[in-house]
Amino acid sequence: MKKYLLPSLKLTLVLIILCSILYPLFIAAVAKLAPGGGKGETLSVNGKVVGYANVGQKFTDDKYFWSRPSGVDYNAAGSAGSNKGPTNPDYLKQVQDRLDTFLVHNPGVKKENIPSELVTASGSGLDPDLSPEGAYVQVARVAKTRNISAEKINALVEQQIQKPLLSLFGPKKVNVLKLNIELDKIK
Repeated sequence: MKKYLLPSLKLTLVLIILCSILYPLFIAAVAKLAPGGGKGETLSVNGKVVGYANVGQKFTDDKYFWSRPSGVDYNAAGSAGSNKGPTNPDYLKQVQDRLDTFLVHNPGVKKENIPSELVTASGSGLDPDLSPEGAYVQVARVAKTRNISAEKINALVEQQIQKPLLSLFGPKKVNVLKLNIELDKIK
């Protein structure tokens, strides 16, 4: 028994040190290299923090680009998706309501041109990004409301498109909060 017990205890001690001390310290060190030093990238306007770049924000005014819907009403303390499946009648009604609302506020857009991300919540309920298509489909509404040319708004969206990591990993995306901050800077 001693033959097996001692090596087992040594292995357990090594794994405790590795998994409970060294790995968390390594992850904390890597996080310090990220924007915001591991505390999230805050975005400020005139010295006032207006939000975090990695947490979705609620925009409902027609003069702003709308974010992806949230399953938790954009409450970062309670990140969650929905447990409702794609055939659940309550879920389908919620998606249809979002679709109808979007069409009312964007009368020139056809139903088939609306990206699904604008009517369905993400798994976390806090997705801060849209696809470029999700932003472009809103350009006419934003341009009309702000009395700015659609070409100028399209150019702004184009500037805000973030390419995939190393041009390989992930889709192109647009951070909605950053886009709306830049939108407010246009005179």
